[in-house]
Amino acid sequence: MISVSNLSLRYGKRVLFDEASIKFTPGNCYGVIGANGAGKSTFLKILSGEIDPTTGQVSITPGERLSVLSQNHFEFDEYPVLQTVMMGNKKLWGIMQQKDAIYAKPDFSDADGVKAAELENLFAEMDGWNFESEAANMLSDLGVKEGYHAKLMSELNGKEKVRVLLAQAIIGNPDVLLLDEPTNDLDVETINWLENFLANFENTVIVVSHDRHFLDAVCTHIADIDFNKISVYTGNYMFWYESSQLALRQRSDQNKKTEDKRKELQDFVERFSANASKSRQATSRKKLLEKLVIDEIKPSTRKYPGIIFKAERDCGDQLLTVENLSKRSPEGVPYFSNISFTLTKGDKVVILSKEHVAITSFFEILVDESKADSGNCTWGGTITKSYLPNENSKFFTENLNLIDWLRQFSKDKDETYIRGFLGKMLFSGEETLKKSNVLSGGEKVRCMVSRMMLTNANCLILDEPTNHLDLESITAFNNALKDWKHIALFTSHDHEFVQTVANRVIELTPNGIIDKRMTYDEYISDENIKALREKMYPKLMKVK
Repeated sequence: MISVSNLSLRYGKRVLFDEASIKFTPGNCYGVIGANGAGKSTFLKILSGEIDPTTGQVSITPGERLSVLSQNHFEFDEYPVLQTVMMGNKKLWGIMQQKDAIYAKPDFSDADGVKAAELENLFAEMDGWNFESEAANMLSDLGVKEGYHAKLMSELNGKEKVRVLLAQAIIGNPDVLLLDEPTNDLDVETINWLENFLANFENTVIVVSHDRHFLDAVCTHIADIDFNKISVYTGNYMFWYESSQLALRQRSDQNKKTEDKRKELQDFVERFSANASKSRQATSRKKLLEKLVIDEIKPSTRKYPGIIFKAERDCGDQLLTVENLSKRSPEGVPYFSNISFTLTKGDKVVILSKEHVAITSFFEILVDESKADSGNCTWGGTITKSYLPNENSKFFTENLNLIDWLRQFSKDKDETYIRGFLGKMLFSGEETLKKSNVLSGGEKVRCMVSRMMLTNANCLILDEPTNHLDLESITAFNNALKDWKHIALFTSHDHEFVQTVANRVIELTPNGIIDKRMTYDEYISDENIKALREKMYPKLMKVK
């Protein structure tokens, strides 16, 4: 068990934590959530000992091992991949190093023999003889094939390093596992493996993630950083979100009777428990939701942006026709070829590909920012497009305040009108006078969404719209797209976003198109589609 007592952390006048206390017990997975800047990653660094709190203490049960997912992708560049994983179990790795050093001695003494025997006993007790094969199997499970195991970490790309460092963190069954954004740069198959691993993990897990589907799949509890405190709620992220929104609505209704409030809350718990018990979740494994009782659910202090897309006109019958579209990289490698399809009214299409650059190239062709190598795409006369690019730096080069920045994209130049759209994206007061060329990644995306809302387009094209956004903005964006009645083409690594928005899946491959009218979950679980995808990616699916 790991516990936090009277934890405070201050940076000058800024207070992140004020006398926070919490206990993390074995067998549970805690999802740490909070607004941007609330201190989620900082909290994990305090737990790991990397940062000292201003006051208070962190204690872990004596003899228990704590393991942390490394955020430094270059720390182990000089070591082979397999050794890097094994170094995650520091005690066992240290025993192995001590043994090797003793046996390498040219003047092996009696004392060395006694020490070696002690180390051999410890090695056997910790199942050391199976340690290397365990590390190799874990790497393979995470998509790092055997051909990479002897390579140096410096030879791997960023996505491959993430998998190795994840294996390093979870090797050897640690008693406490700290994971900060573990799903970053992982594909859907690897995320599914990690979800299953954590659902069956019997010790303590504390995780920070912006992936709502992942939090729902693995979390038994939510640790919410708010009001400079840390409050723990039983259940997964979706339960916390729905219950906090319900509490917020109740607080705003001052005339509602107390008895009615409690009944509404209890009805909500019962409905949620019934639905969640049928899903593949760690919470259903422990049947925690069946026993939930709400005593006090506090409304969150977080602010959700007001993302509201309105189309100036409805779409006509002719929407988009794509015929035999092909595009290659500058080196001549095909991104996609012979892509043909037609959009119909109400289509909200997720675009997939093994290579994200293929999707970006496809979107750029659709909005006339790039040319196809062959084929063509034809838009209907009633279609107006609004595009959210993945790379937006070219929009933020001038030294303009946010009002003047957004005004340049608006027909109506009135400042009150402009401020209204900025306010929807949580830019108000002095924040509207920020300079556009010094914004953070998340602030830039929020500005680009303000720009999109101004257009009143009836076709939305979105390239990774959730990148750089916090959970509140992602949720608001997700809800806006669920309510969208016109057409949309988008791509996203956010599983929940894709599953709840898309009613059609189109995958671009070097050897053609896969086009299915189904949900994302149906698509990725269909065995026939899996076999088809392997055929469509003959080279990309192979290990280098």
